[in-house]
Amino acid sequence: MGVSIPESTLSHLVLASVLPLKLASLLVKRVTHFGFQIGWGMALPLIRLRYMNAARKPVIIVYSDDSAVRQAIVSALGKKVAGDLPEHQIEEFATGPALRAYVDRRSAGDNSPADLFILDGEAVPEGGMGIARQLKDEVFNCPPVLLITGRREDAWLAAWSRAEASVIHPIDPFTLANTVAGLLRARTVATA
Repeated sequence: MGVSIPESTLSHLVLASVLPLKLASLLVKRVTHFGFQIGWGMALPLIRLRYMNAARKPVIIVYSDDSAVRQAIVSALGKKVAGDLPEHQIEEFATGPALRAYVDRRSAGDNSPADLFILDGEAVPEGGMGIARQLKDEVFNCPPVLLITGRREDAWLAAWSRAEASVIHPIDPFTLANTVAGLLRARTVATA
């Protein structure tokens, strides 16, 4: 059966904007979905995950040797990429060695190095595609990677590097924000 949770706890979660009101109203009663009863017991892990992660800002790593590209990415992302996602923190890197040193430092503890990597595939001397492939090979449970490519035809290179998504130069702020929001949502669901 389901787990009993006091009504006051549910109210606290809703007031803290951790649990959307619509979801809370579904959880108050048992819902039949595809012939199965869904109660508190099945929903509690999702609530706990959102409650625990609510205080931590997602970390987005931006890598490009070009400061104008980094600035365009940061401007496109703003403070929040979507209304249903929390504010994020952006860490910028201009060199591959600095990025790898940060990832190694963060991975040494129990911390995930980031929630998302945005890498410039056109960066020199070390391109984002090679770094993406190296991250996927070396980082346990590597976060999603979004590559900024020079041409639409470079999508196959983004696939070779194991990036989850790619966006082309020049950066369209709406496309970038929507792509980032989708990757962050997918990461939240995948880690549940």
